[in-house]
Amino acid sequence: MSNSIFITGATGTTASQLLKHLATLGVKVKAGVRDIKKAETLASEYVVPVHIDYTLPSSIENALRGVKQLFMLTPFTDESVTMGKRIVDAAKKAGVQYIVKLSAAGADAEPGITLVRWHREVEKYIEASGIPYTHLRPNSFMQNFINFFPPQNDVIYLPLGEGKVSWVDVRDIAAVAAHVLTHSGHAGKAYTITGPEALSVNEVSKILSKATGKSISYTDVPEEAARKAMIEMQMPNWAIDGLLELHAINKAGYAAEISNVTRDMTGKDPIGFEQFAKDNAARF
Repeated sequence: MSNSIFITGATGTTASQLLKHLATLGVKVKAGVRDIKKAETLASEYVVPVHIDYTLPSSIENALRGVKQLFMLTPFTDESVTMGKRIVDAAKKAGVQYIVKLSAAGADAEPGITLVRWHREVEKYIEASGIPYTHLRPNSFMQNFINFFPPQNDVIYLPLGEGKVSWVDVRDIAAVAAHVLTHSGHAGKAYTITGPEALSVNEVSKILSKATGKSISYTDVPEEAARKAMIEMQMPNWAIDGLLELHAINKAGYAAEISNVTRDMTGKDPIGFEQFAKDNAARF
């Protein structure tokens, strides 16, 4: 097969899993990388790394030339809307025929929270472009407990109270994305992707304890204490405000919805938190 699929953010958590899924299907792709030094680790029989600078429209357009399908995700930045629109414009000029946008659960909510509202703004821009599209809207990742808020001395600190979230494993997001990119009938649709159950962080800590043999606990952090901690980590104000807004939504139980998308698309049950914990026990 030709390299007619382009994957943005190829070294990231979700896209790297998508590359693995597509390779098992024998699908060859182009993988966009901002850091050319990381290209060597991606190159394989099925992956051709391509340098891309998302600040330069010409770089994006050149990278997308000859591409039919685009898996599109943007970095976690306050420029994500501008960057997203720039990618769509370049895709249109390059003749891309289909965009699969990695969005976020709740993107269609009104008025919505800031970080998710940014996703919806880019979704609307894609819809107005005339390019056929599919929006994938995953809930919060299980992998966040590894990459963004891992246990500190066996304690998870988060301002989520007892709010339940249908945490999703990025491997399932990748499996759904691979299906959408290789099967017709999904244009013009949006899919919310979740795990099989909604869990509080307290419940998560117990599952992690069982999988690791450690005594991992959860401390519910007041919002202002969480803000202070993020300030001390030198996070930008937009990120602090956006994440606290997201945490508040999760705490209130708005992220507990469970969908059947993974099962419907792949024919397999979504990965539960117990399986995720077993598979990643050594990382905790």
